[in-house]
Amino acid sequence: RARKGGRGPGPRTRMTGIVVIAHAPLATALGECVEHVYSCEPGVTRREVRLLDVSSSEKFEETVARARALVREVDGGHGVLVLTDAFGATPGNVATQLAEPGRVAVVAGVNLPMLLRAVCYRAGPLAELVTKAMAGGEQGIVQVGGSTAVQNQANKRAGDDQQRVQDQQ
Repeated sequence: RARKGGRGPGPRTRMTGIVVIAHAPLATALGECVEHVYSCEPGVTRREVRLLDVSSSEKFEETVARARALVREVDGGHGVLVLTDAFGATPGNVATQLAEPGRVAVVAGVNLPMLLRAVCYRAGPLAELVTKAMAGGEQGIVQVGGSTAVQNQANKRAGDDQQRVQDQQ
């Protein structure tokens, strides 16, 4: 059964399906990252996301056929978001073959923040999921320098968390 908000079994929610198509082994690696981040919801990628690593040895038509099968697996009638790594490369060309307005949306340039955002908002409608995923991908691109604080916590003193806990007790 699907989990609602990661708080245990709940009523089955119609989710937008997600398929990641990328140069091998990127799709699998991204899926493993999702499992790591969503460890409170084990198996999320096995249930809700399909991954396709594209190898240079496979024929294009065979890869498209495998991709179509994955789209069918996750299409519960709520649409499917296909994320691919590079527009114009083989994985992107495979993904382009799947696009169907209103049913299968394709976004190129997948990165981990984009995929995490997509997984987080997969209960929403397809058009909204596309917007959220793209925003997550863009916001996940940050130039990091010497003055960039970890997690934007530059002004946090080392003992603040412990002091806050003691104050609450």
